[in-house]
Amino acid sequence: MAKYNRNSGKKWSKEDIQQLKKLAKGNTPTGVISIKIGRTKDSIYKKASENNIGLKPTNQSPYNRKKSKK
Repeated sequence: MAKYNRNSGKKWSKEDIQQLKKLAKGNTPTGVISIKIGRTKDSIYKKASENNIGLKPTNQSPYNRKKSKK
């Protein structure tokens, strides 16, 4: 818990949200984002949800792939 005390209880600044958007867009894992911003994973998920920021990796193959025509 000690490594998150840096921003614990502080309001999110516009710069923090911009950094979250940038890191999420770059497919940065949530654990790495939490360390870089200095927040817990739960707070990262909550703020991403509030601001419609997707945290799922975009470089994964979809599960329901269409069959290719031969």
